[in-house]
Amino acid sequence: MMEPDHGATSRAWSWRHAVAKSGLPPITRLVLHTLGLKMDATGGSCYPPVSELVELSGLDKKTILKHLDVAEQAGWIEVTQHGFRGQKWKRNEYIARWPGRDLTGHAAAASVANAQGGGGDTPPFEGEILAEGGGAVPPPCAKKVVEMAPEGGGNGSTKVVEQLHQDKILPANSPNNSPTAGAGRGDFSREELRKIDLAFKRWYPTWPNYDKSSDTAARKAWFALTADQRAACIEKTPAYIQWIGKGTFTFAAVYLRDRAWEKMPEIEQAAQTHAVAKVCGKLWMGRRLETLLSEPTGQFVLTAFDERRLASGTISRDALIQEKRREHGWPLVSRMRDLARRNEPFVTSVDLLPLVSGFEKVESGSTLFAAWRRLHERRSWMFVDGLRDWNYFPAIDPEQTDLDAAVEAALEHFKNSLSEGRTHVAA
Repeated sequence: MMEPDHGATSRAWSWRHAVAKSGLPPITRLVLHTLGLKMDATGGSCYPPVSELVELSGLDKKTILKHLDVAEQAGWIEVTQHGFRGQKWKRNEYIARWPGRDLTGHAAAASVANAQGGGGDTPPFEGEILAEGGGAVPPPCAKKVVEMAPEGGGNGSTKVVEQLHQDKILPANSPNNSPTAGAGRGDFSREELRKIDLAFKRWYPTWPNYDKSSDTAARKAWFALTADQRAACIEKTPAYIQWIGKGTFTFAAVYLRDRAWEKMPEIEQAAQTHAVAKVCGKLWMGRRLETLLSEPTGQFVLTAFDERRLASGTISRDALIQEKRREHGWPLVSRMRDLARRNEPFVTSVDLLPLVSGFEKVESGSTLFAAWRRLHERRSWMFVDGLRDWNYFPAIDPEQTDLDAAVEAALEHFKNSLSEGRTHVAA
């Protein structure tokens, strides 16, 4: 009998044992162990229907859905929805995660703060299909990968991001997943816990090296602060970062525990360089359109499902390329959509604020909204359906009666303003 490859299976093995030692409810752990039966050796993507999880676990559908949500909220799995244009079904993709410690990179856009550009240094996109070789879904990469992840704004510089093997970064025991572990959970009401945690999610990505350490310790230190201390931290952190300058920044948890902002001299408040962009708001839509106006940098694979569609004549090769291009061509745009669906903050630079101040509010379902949808379809861009009831777009000429021509002209004006703005900055 061949000796098993423990190196290939260690990540899935570690995840299952971490789940077993976690503070999750017993039913949630059962659901995760059942889900683990469908994962590959590295805890990568799997697409089991809920009916199959019901059959394997012996639990009912309602219980399965409830505890999958509990596991996702606790950070033990990442859930994204996959489907194909024209198909009536959609299926969830599940990936094993460790709360606050999982550093395995996402393709081309690994972190919120760093995923602000248009993608990394990749081969041309048009017409490129990478053969999958295998099952119906892309297999996980078994090799060590070094990617170029965008850093800063839409046209910003890049930095090297190395995917690390999970066992090199995991503790021996499962982390405490409670956001208020050791911070006196009984001192807060449910609504207060929600507000404090939301404030943390908005503050945390503004810390310079937040992505180099676990957010579990930082979150614990955050909840240990008083309300006044948290408010002071939010207000004075930009000034503290300016005061330190190019010095070495400590971990966010240490900064919070030491209340370091209280120890700096009184200096002028630093100018804000980054902010959380409200979903479908002016800054969010401006960054999104800026990215879409650049060349696509994403890659995609040809799955077994795609091969069957091509063989049966369900879709042409050109139509498939356009479909893949829309879904995967601009990694940042895909990342922004996924963050919005998970109600997670998107942090980006504020350099576009002067250029998006004139954006106008457009109601979903209006004729103008439909015109912007048609523009996206003509350019094979992903649209913003279902995210918000109101969306901001470049203002159109009110005298223009042809809405399709009006939105094209408005987008062209925004594109020109981007070019002029970049030129003025360079000068």
